[in-house]
Amino acid sequence: MARLFGTDGVRGLANEELTPELALSLAASAARVLAAHDRSHRPVAVVGRDPRASGEMLEAAVVAGLTSAGADVLRLGVLPTPAVAYLVGALEADLGVMISASHNPMPDNGIKLFAAGGHKLPDGIEDEIEAGLAAPVTRPTGIGVGRVKDVPDAGDRYIEHLLSATPHPLAGLRVVVDCANGASSFAAPDVYRKAGAEVIAIHADPDGVNINEHCGSNHPDALRAAVVEHGADLGIAHDGDADRCVAVDAAGELIDGDQIMAVLALALAETGELTKNTLVATVMSNLGLHLAMRAHDINLVTTAVGDRYVLEELRASGFALGGEQSGHVVLPAYATTGDGLLTALRVMSRMAATGKSLADLAAVMNRLPQVLVNVPVADKAAVAVSAAVRDAVGAVEAELGEEGRVLLRPSGTEQLVRVMVEAPAHDTAQAAADRLAGVVSSAS
Repeated sequence: MARLFGTDGVRGLANEELTPELALSLAASAARVLAAHDRSHRPVAVVGRDPRASGEMLEAAVVAGLTSAGADVLRLGVLPTPAVAYLVGALEADLGVMISASHNPMPDNGIKLFAAGGHKLPDGIEDEIEAGLAAPVTRPTGIGVGRVKDVPDAGDRYIEHLLSATPHPLAGLRVVVDCANGASSFAAPDVYRKAGAEVIAIHADPDGVNINEHCGSNHPDALRAAVVEHGADLGIAHDGDADRCVAVDAAGELIDGDQIMAVLALALAETGELTKNTLVATVMSNLGLHLAMRAHDINLVTTAVGDRYVLEELRASGFALGGEQSGHVVLPAYATTGDGLLTALRVMSRMAATGKSLADLAAVMNRLPQVLVNVPVADKAAVAVSAAVRDAVGAVEAELGEEGRVLLRPSGTEQLVRVMVEAPAHDTAQAAADRLAGVVSSAS
């Protein structure tokens, strides 16, 4: 039977796969597991959501599940995922629940869980919660039933935290922010203005249905056009729950997560804040990031794909910066998870402090053409041990030398092998990827 938890919580089509019954049971099990691990006090949980319509239904179910298991609930309302993670710690809660499907389309929804301090749950605790769904339970009654309170200043607390983590005022910067009609629609324009920037907000009018619809970090074309139209210094695009951001320079050119990490790594190295002079990224980060960090004597540690693996490495080794090409960037000194608003503030602060444009700052990294081919296969294991595939990869790597890179990665959920090739020219990368894809297909 497939594991309920994915790399970022539980996600599915709302009211069909992710039902209110499942949400209630999941929340109740999470509260019971946490109470079993610490019996010193009554558990407290914070609950937030993005503005998609099904969030209202699932929030009611999650709150019912938590209180039915004896946990008190602090209801935060519509806030970004990193705000919920921050407030778990700030409000000294034992558990955080964020109801969001991030960048997924509106019909989907998800449940993300945070442990005390705002950290993502380890696999073992997730497994206990999942096992608890089928376990017989005794429910509390009377005064043992949990209570519910709203936190009307939740957004203000989060914004104050972000401003305290912004090292330089943003006066003189004009920014267009695409809020994806999502959880950042109110917080992002507000905090950027309070930090000193002139702000033009687009896709900041959520109606429960329009979240991520042709907007946000996955659809930056409207932002690129708006930056040029308004003569802005940059643009920022968030996804539905604002745990990521990508940027656009004044000419409308996209600046992805790898380039943002390069900018922030150099800024932190300059101030001595880049612990062990090391950046953490995933194996999918562009070779250009590797080359740029090497040129500036910065170590680059890579992890498996998924922000949870970046987070694990950051926590285990005490590093100060990590993230993904998609725009999940983590600064552990200020946040326990990816925070798109914090990332944007740090990038703009660097621009204001140096007087340099975003294009000039991002030029530290030359992004190499990257081609990804998804190859359907009958047997991923056969591909992994194929001598023909190994020889073909070796031949391409020899041809590319240090100016290119090859990565073969089996999908975790589908019968696919992902073939990724980077090279100085797109045609070279495409030809090599197509060649390897043919060998992979034959090997299965």
